[in-house]
Amino acid sequence: MPDRRSARIPKYRLHKPSGLAVVRLNGRDIYLGQHGTEESRQRYEQVIAEWLSNHRQLTERRELLDSPRALSVGELVVAYLEHAEGYYVKNGHPTGEFENIKDAVRQLSRLYGKTLVADFGPPELKAVRRAMIRAGLCRNVVNARVNRIRRIFKWGVSNQFVSTSVLQALQALEPLKRNRSQARESAPVEPAPEKRIKQVLKLLPRQVAAMAELQLLTGMRPGEATAMRTGDLDMSGRIWVYKPGSHKTEHHGRNRVVFIGPKAQQVMSPFLKHDLDAFIFSPADAVCELRQRLRTKRRTRVQPSQFCRAKPNPKVEAGPRYTRRSYAQAIKRACDKAFPPPKGLNKDEIREWRKQHRWSPNQLRHNAATFLRKEFGIEAARVVLGHASSAVTEVYAELDLNRAADIMAQVG
Repeated sequence: MPDRRSARIPKYRLHKPSGLAVVRLNGRDIYLGQHGTEESRQRYEQVIAEWLSNHRQLTERRELLDSPRALSVGELVVAYLEHAEGYYVKNGHPTGEFENIKDAVRQLSRLYGKTLVADFGPPELKAVRRAMIRAGLCRNVVNARVNRIRRIFKWGVSNQFVSTSVLQALQALEPLKRNRSQARESAPVEPAPEKRIKQVLKLLPRQVAAMAELQLLTGMRPGEATAMRTGDLDMSGRIWVYKPGSHKTEHHGRNRVVFIGPKAQQVMSPFLKHDLDAFIFSPADAVCELRQRLRTKRRTRVQPSQFCRAKPNPKVEAGPRYTRRSYAQAIKRACDKAFPPPKGLNKDEIREWRKQHRWSPNQLRHNAATFLRKEFGIEAARVVLGHASSAVTEVYAELDLNRAADIMAQVG
């Protein structure tokens, strides 16, 4: 019998976030214009006819759009966000790029949400960029957000409701150049001072301190440290091999392997678990240990009514693993505790003090890179850190200028 589903014609539907008419063909949404209009229904009939004549396969649309559709910038943004929410996903969770896109469109939607796509050009994009600069964003972030806005319009062209001429005009806007604009320049990320690291490690929960030490010893990324599971480790040899189930560059088809030597093994061993799928470093374990320490230090007798006081449905509950954000937040709190601001400072001075005395998990990767480059060379550092190019490693590894000075004292 013939498959009845294959004989069905996909329906003309409403795309609620944007108010556009849409039809899904071969797993791709084809937008047809404003829902309910005669033009969108005619476009639907045309697309279906072309699809059927091509044996139920999409054809490449070669002709340019004669005129842009009556679509607002806000509608375009909403449609793209729905697409991005499903596209930028890893292991069932939205990636950081989805959050970056939402940040990028905030000023765009505020200033030009009701503007027609056809009326949005380089002057309007410049105005959005100026608003980002006034908000205090650094030049690199501004350029990255403008590029994401252009990506939205490029996606609109591929879905046939933005004219190619609009995209071409936006692409003509050059990025901000270093020291050639009013945007502030960001300071490069540097290794964290070793003395401050040691002081903060003493105040961290065991699990967080172990992750920080692992980063220093192996050069792994914060996300790789928080995602470690016993099942991801090959412990058959003298050097353990960690292959993250998910990593930053996997969508580029690259493999990531982290080698764990004796010192790092000693750091990890107390946290290894029999459940191969359980995360090695768990905030739930840290909370359990904290409560046990508090019970041990308690001097008064525990009343019978206090033996079981756990809330049945607590609003906040420690999860099975640290996220990059919770990991960084734990270190930030420990930095503030280790380096309290002097008395007599105002709010701005306190904020600046804390900024100068904090370090982040990302900096620990820079510490490892600098050490590896100094001891074993740039190529060895590149391999250990998992970079495709030594140019990337140069960003992470701080130059050993003292060594260069010593050499020139002998040679020059």
